[in-house]
Amino acid sequence: MSTFDWKSQVVVVTGASAGIGASLSRAIGRRGGAVVLAARRAKELEEVAASTGAATATVVADVTKRADVQRILETALQRFGHVDAWVNNAGRGLTRSVLDLSDDDIDTMIRDNVKSALYGMQTVVPHFKERKRGHVLNVSSMLGRIPFASFRSGYCAAKHALCSLTENLRMDLATEFPEIKVTCVYPGVVYTDFGKNALNGGVDSRTIPGGQTPEEVAEVIAGAIESRNSGDVYSRPEAIETVVGFYRGLAAAR
Repeated sequence: MSTFDWKSQVVVVTGASAGIGASLSRAIGRRGGAVVLAARRAKELEEVAASTGAATATVVADVTKRADVQRILETALQRFGHVDAWVNNAGRGLTRSVLDLSDDDIDTMIRDNVKSALYGMQTVVPHFKERKRGHVLNVSSMLGRIPFASFRSGYCAAKHALCSLTENLRMDLATEFPEIKVTCVYPGVVYTDFGKNALNGGVDSRTIPGGQTPEEVAEVIAGAIESRNSGDVYSRPEAIETVVGFYRGLAAAR
């Protein structure tokens, strides 16, 4: 039987004003946890916070700025005294193939999808080390495992980089700090504004068959927090076989 007590948990969620982040904030609230919600849009952020039914703190912040990320932690500590889990969820897409990528495209994808999460990890892990426990969760993408959408090439590359940083952090902490868990989350297509908000335009994610709702993905992430999973989490269990099959096929093709 699980001894996990949601009522004692304080969870930071970035990108919390919409999509997966908003749904996750509500899922945590339903379970009795406290939520620190961070995003750039003040009005939407406050509306999501009000809908959680939980103890909350909101921080209008741009997570591509290290000082803003530090301010998220400071707000959490001032409001609740500690942080138990930190979810690096904010990110952004791009529609452009490899040969058309510009310097600005790559810089933007790294800034929005890699450095934003890196700042989160570097900011909160010292706090976790002091407490000897904690949980970092980085929301990547299936495109960070299988680059099967070449029109998202820059985004795929950035999410691959995020996966690598996540795995490296996990290895760095495993021996000395085994109670600091590090998880990489791999959603597939999610019915949010992601596609519409992608740089250079793109297909509305809600029109792609076989996707999931943000609520479904949020439940998976909440489950990973509760189980204190330290590893990879896929929003659909069958996705693991897809990944294994992809790399097996690459090996067989040599």
